[in-house]
Amino acid sequence: MQLKHRPADKQENAAVAVRDESDSKTEEPSKGGLKRRDYDKELERLHVELVKLQQWVVHKGLKVCIVFEGRDGAGKGGTIKAITERVSPRVFRVIALPAPSDREKSQMYFQRYLPHLPAAGEVVIFDRSWYNRAGVERVMGFCTEEMVHGFLRGVPLVERAILDSGVILLKYWLEVSPEEQTRRLEGRIHDQRKIWKLSPMDLKSYGRWNDYSRARDEMFAATDTEFAPWHVARSDDKRRARLNIISHFLSQVPYHEVHHEKVKLPKRGKINGPREPAHPVRYIEEKY
Repeated sequence: MQLKHRPADKQENAAVAVRDESDSKTEEPSKGGLKRRDYDKELERLHVELVKLQQWVVHKGLKVCIVFEGRDGAGKGGTIKAITERVSPRVFRVIALPAPSDREKSQMYFQRYLPHLPAAGEVVIFDRSWYNRAGVERVMGFCTEEMVHGFLRGVPLVERAILDSGVILLKYWLEVSPEEQTRRLEGRIHDQRKIWKLSPMDLKSYGRWNDYSRARDEMFAATDTEFAPWHVARSDDKRRARLNIISHFLSQVPYHEVHHEKVKLPKRGKINGPREPAHPVRYIEEKY
């Protein structure tokens, strides 16, 4: 099935994106979907818990690594944004590596991922990870089957070593239906705010649904271990998927609230003289 381009609606282009793709304040949920106000209320509650978790991670020096995988359009980016929008980027680090360089291609496969693993007091989120080899690289022919099989044999050993080093490792697969994937990818074409999300690789891989399914199933069979299992989230309803994943993540990392002294602003001395800069500065044009 080929995705066709049609001109974006002017009103749609003028709208301000509040959260992420196809998730504006006025958007109504599909049949059985979660209403925006209910989603926002629960997300606010979970954000408070994520802040508590963040403070506990820093306080105890925990090391947390989260891997997000799934097909193009499954909702990985929106879920990561929902997790990170109210926490510190110095604690919650998002890793989205580009295609490997020629030098990196010559290295041991896992080598370029290992430096990004968390240190004490960090939560590292991989927006796609070493599992590229079991997914896009395999389906698109960027590696040989021998390389894939070697990777699948080695993953449990590497992940066991990661866990033995004290890292809490969580792996999430977002499962989207072919119909919903099509709707989302078409939405990227028709909205100039999202067109950057649709790469030539996305278009090439779009027609290989069955190949991705087979690759996913073989990846699960080899790497869904007792010590590092895959957690699968249905993501056709993005709002429910985000809430479910955040809730599950919070349940997998034991934490307690870190109590602090109540914050109170100190007294500020009397402000004398002009409040504007003494130096002649260049203010930007105030169009709004």
